[in-house]
Amino acid sequence: MSKDTLKLVHVYIIAIFSIMFWGMSYIWANQLLELGIPVEFFIPIRCLFAGLILLAVNLIMKIPIKIHREDGVMLFLLAMCEPFIYFFCETYGIKLTGSPTLSALIIASTPIVAALAGRIFFKEKMSLINIIGIFICVGGLTMVSGGKGDVGTYFIFGIVVLLIAVFAEVGHASCTKALSDRNYPPTVIVMYQFLIGTAYFVPLFLTRGVENFDASLYLSWDCFRPILFLSVLCSSLCFSLWVYAIKRLGVSGSSVFLAMIPVATAIWGIILGDEKLKLLQWLGLAVSIGGLLLAQKKNQPQ
Repeated sequence: MSKDTLKLVHVYIIAIFSIMFWGMSYIWANQLLELGIPVEFFIPIRCLFAGLILLAVNLIMKIPIKIHREDGVMLFLLAMCEPFIYFFCETYGIKLTGSPTLSALIIASTPIVAALAGRIFFKEKMSLINIIGIFICVGGLTMVSGGKGDVGTYFIFGIVVLLIAVFAEVGHASCTKALSDRNYPPTVIVMYQFLIGTAYFVPLFLTRGVENFDASLYLSWDCFRPILFLSVLCSSLCFSLWVYAIKRLGVSGSSVFLAMIPVATAIWGIILGDEKLKLLQWLGLAVSIGGLLLAQKKNQPQ
């Protein structure tokens, strides 16, 4: 196995590791929603914890956290795209459509938009086989997700909100790529991303977030545990690893993995005994993986 192949395998492992925990994040977030914890409360807390954890890591490891003045605007755009716009639109899009199945399919279209963004803004090369692989991957996800679910009253508006989340994710990947090319350490980029993102959420937190605050519930271990997992694993760790994946695979190459998040969530559901896949869904899983391999064919670390 060549040195370049080993590097590529290393990046793939990092990307899959992140995707698996992000798949679990839907389950942890759902636990909070079932407790009645508002989105405007737990997302800002998650972002704040993640930012402070990475600040401590950078200080302990003596990693320089100074940012060049000319990169300040890019950092603010990064935090605006994600966590602020993406987290908000993704969560409310699912609520408005009333169909997690269709919502997951819309979010899974991210690689298609990302491929265009990577081509336009970063001159990333995509062969015909890569493009076909992307569509096969998304098609497999359609099979995994199964049939349509019930839709909500504000279905069309929910679709629009989810599409905004897709473009926000592509914007996040593009900003991350630009900053990583400036050789900032991943933990520094993500630290600022979440600390600035927390500031964006403050108005929502101080109004709707604590509107019905109940200390016995909001400060309980049942509430704190999933927030801690989301902050440490899904935000601090996985986002830092994802910066590395974007740097090596590019915007379009890394975003293909994001289409696998609904599959990762389904796998966790099976492991936890909350979900069982039908034959069609298992076939869809195989098709998705095949599409993923085609989408990455001949992609080399940059």
